[in-house]
Amino acid sequence: MKRGLLAACCMLASIVAAQAQSFPSKPITVVIPLAAGGAVDAMVRTMTEAMRGSLGQPILVENMGGGGGVIGITRVARAEPDGYTISVGTWGTHVVNAFVFSPPYDMIKDFEAVALLPSVPHWFIARKNLPPANLKELVAYMKANDGKVTAASVGAGGSSAVCAYYLGKLTGTKTTLVPYRGGAPALQDIVAGNVDTMCDLAANSLSQVKAGNIKAYAVTSKKRWFAAPDVPTVGEAGVPGVEVINWLGAYAPKGTPKDVVAKLNAAFKAAMADPVVRQRIADQGLEIPPPEQQSPEAFAAYLKSEMDKWGAVIRESGIKGQ
Repeated sequence: MKRGLLAACCMLASIVAAQAQSFPSKPITVVIPLAAGGAVDAMVRTMTEAMRGSLGQPILVENMGGGGGVIGITRVARAEPDGYTISVGTWGTHVVNAFVFSPPYDMIKDFEAVALLPSVPHWFIARKNLPPANLKELVAYMKANDGKVTAASVGAGGSSAVCAYYLGKLTGTKTTLVPYRGGAPALQDIVAGNVDTMCDLAANSLSQVKAGNIKAYAVTSKKRWFAAPDVPTVGEAGVPGVEVINWLGAYAPKGTPKDVVAKLNAAFKAAMADPVVRQRIADQGLEIPPPEQQSPEAFAAYLKSEMDKWGAVIRESGIKGQ
């Protein structure tokens, strides 16, 4: 019996090894837990076009919005761990929403980290006629008008809401949250002057800032954003520590063979090294991470640190999705 069991285990191991060596032998599906047409969708499609060449197979992009991204992420969590169905999403969809919702998966236990992908900071924007001229003045204005300043957010528990709460936590201020169904209507109301502020994904509102229709106080990063170099960082603006980076990442179901994860990682890294792809990503306002941060091991460590940090913040805030 022991010999038979050993033989079966050896056979299974050889099958797994053979599958990993031949990967990929059919199209790969990349599930984006967001609706089609946004900045994330555009960036992922730019990268997957380049990945077709290095992997030698078609890459099918499947948009599965709804439920704060939980529906699309669950689809990948329950997929076969063979590398043919993977997830690409943001800090908001995969980290924030893991805590503001109650998803049927665990980001650490149910997924293999594949690669850290490009990122973009948030920034604090406001209607152009709001009195404060800079972030430090905005904090003072919020304190003088406790709870009266409105802050737009995408949903009641999205990344904008978490960012607004985080600013309040670190500065001792409060705002009244105004949830919207999407980033576009929220931005429209700031332009129209119907809502005061928003901690927005910087790429979403860059054109309105450049047009002078709204004002940008500071980016939530340690260094200035290359797409708007005149806008200071939160630290330079006098409110250090309010750092919120909306990074993207690629994930495979837990148990995906390491060789398969390595091949997927290599394809993502090759895409991010391609000059044409790099330019397109820069044109979209996103920044590619340094090579040393792109490995599965480095991304897994970073993911855990982000889950620990933001899990504590969100649990303390009591923010919940709707």
